Amino acid sequence: MQELNQYLPKEAFQTIEYWLNKHNCNLIIKAPRSTKLGDYKYFQGKHYISINNNLNPYSFLITLTHEIAHMLVKENYPPTVLPHGKEWKKIFRQLMIPLLAIFPDEIQRPLALHLKNPKASSSSDHNLLASLRLFDKQKIITISEIPNGTVFYTASGKPFLKEKKLRKRFQCKSLTNYRTYLFNPMAEIKL
Repeated sequence: MQELNQYLPKEAFQTIEYWLNKHNCNLIIKAPRSTKLGDYKYFQGKHYISINNNLNPYSFLITLTHEIAHMLVKENYPPTVLPHGKEWKKIFRQLMIPLLAIFPDEIQRPLALHLKNPKASSSSDHNLLASLRLFDKQKIITISEIPNGTVFYTASGKPFLKEKKLRKRFQCKSLTNYRTYLFNPMAEIKL
């Protein structure tokens, strides 16, 4: 549990420790995964939550609380409820609201708006994600930060040309197969 201190805002430690101990949850801190920030599993009668170790303290807290909400849904509802349905949204909101004061001003408003109707991933809420990234140790470049006509690379090293913004996404052309792709404005890129 003491290792957890280095990943969370200090004001949240006691609350998180209480939740994990009360529900006998095993927390695993993992190397970064490109497809998810965290996950929850119930295996052989035990709760397991894993969280990526590269998250800033505020992203870590939101992600961990998200997974704790899944654990509480598992404990309190039948298995037929949707993973991010109304039951999960209600529990996640109940867990997060008392924690709001822990977050800096830059995050509080986007987080409060997010909690009105939480998404399956905080990464799909562009305003919340942008405010959380202000506190990342490593500066990330997103596609929304570069001008049209710029060549960029995805994490896999594929080259693209940024063409234009559509309603919510950016239209980009692959420089390997010349097909058009749409990118989320918060997609991480390399120049």
